[in-house]
Amino acid sequence: MLVKMSYGKRDLEVNVPEDNLAAILSMKKIKPLENSSMAVRRVLDKPIASRPLELLAQGKKSVCIVVSDITRPVPNKVILPPMLDVLEKSGIHRDHIVILIATGIHRPNEGRELDELIGMDISRNYRTANHISRKQETHEYLGTTSQGIPAYVDKTYLEADLKILTGLIEPHLMAGYSGGRKSICPGICSVETMKVMHGPGILEDQRSAAGIIDGNPFHEGALEIAHKAGVDFILNVDMNEEREVTGVFAGDLVKAHEEGVKHVEQMVKVAVDKLADIVLVSSAGYPLDTTFYQAIKGMVAAMDVVKEDGSIILVSECSDGIGGPEFTDLVLNTTDISSFVEKLYHPDFFVVDQWMLEEMARVVKKAKVYCYCPGVEDDVLRQLSIEPISSPEQGIKLALERQGSDARLLAIPEGPYVLAVSNS
Repeated sequence: MLVKMSYGKRDLEVNVPEDNLAAILSMKKIKPLENSSMAVRRVLDKPIASRPLELLAQGKKSVCIVVSDITRPVPNKVILPPMLDVLEKSGIHRDHIVILIATGIHRPNEGRELDELIGMDISRNYRTANHISRKQETHEYLGTTSQGIPAYVDKTYLEADLKILTGLIEPHLMAGYSGGRKSICPGICSVETMKVMHGPGILEDQRSAAGIIDGNPFHEGALEIAHKAGVDFILNVDMNEEREVTGVFAGDLVKAHEEGVKHVEQMVKVAVDKLADIVLVSSAGYPLDTTFYQAIKGMVAAMDVVKEDGSIILVSECSDGIGGPEFTDLVLNTTDISSFVEKLYHPDFFVVDQWMLEEMARVVKKAKVYCYCPGVEDDVLRQLSIEPISSPEQGIKLALERQGSDARLLAIPEGPYVLAVSNS
């Protein structure tokens, strides 16, 4: 049976033995909004637990709008024009509006990439800025959270009279769900903040996982930092498998995000009664699968539905290779995953992007991982305890040899966009 897996900018058809295929785990089929631009305008006028954006903007002299970076498929060309229109009609000149790209700790988005991200008209007519986490002088210290996290936030954001966050709500492997407070942390926080937020003290907590909000230390830390920074208004969306907008949630930082999470959970949560011997999973295609760094999220998405010592087959294009320079160096210099995890607990050890390798270490500890990632060298995968494969079908063949000819296989074509959980 041919199963379409999201891969790059197209689908990859994988031949899966019907006798082994127990289920294809997908998001619920939800129709897109008929007119997403009009839906945005409606929620700007009637937000959740907040005054309309037009009223919030009155009397303000400057605005900062935070947008996600190029690795997130946020429909900025849909959500930004209505917002900018309201702000300008409220008396704020466009010269006093800055669009801040929440790059987290990663590279800036410029040139054609910026045009793709927010649209050429906006990129050429509005001031834009990239958050640079390693320029400590561009951040302001806001104190320490109750968890002991030092809060350093981008000054461009803090200096604005009106502070707005935008983003996409989807399952997130550490924060439970993306969106809301996550645009602040890690979006526009210093690397000094993220050393703690992405440290083992938080990430090794079992509640720092996809689909969990209550008691999630990552969520709680990020939310506390967002409150310290101040957030006047948020606008988050959710999307179906076709990347069409299915919901728009605007208003109060906490309450609007909560409404969005409830909606998303109904769309993406899929429960299975029995764990799989084999899970075939993607990294959700472009833009999430452009690097191996992001592709790890696909592996993690299979974790809850694969049995101990089972097999995971990941398909990810990795067209941009391993990832940023720090993560690439980290991967190339890691020859023993167990030793790497032990280093994480040493107070003097810190490497940018170590947390994603830490997440990968959890996966390879539980299951055998086969990877169809043409953009990553086979030798690199092997030194990470991952078996490279020349095709997904080869991975299935090897996994069946390992798990048995009657092995139970689950497929997750959209990878981390689906919250696959077990009832057992």
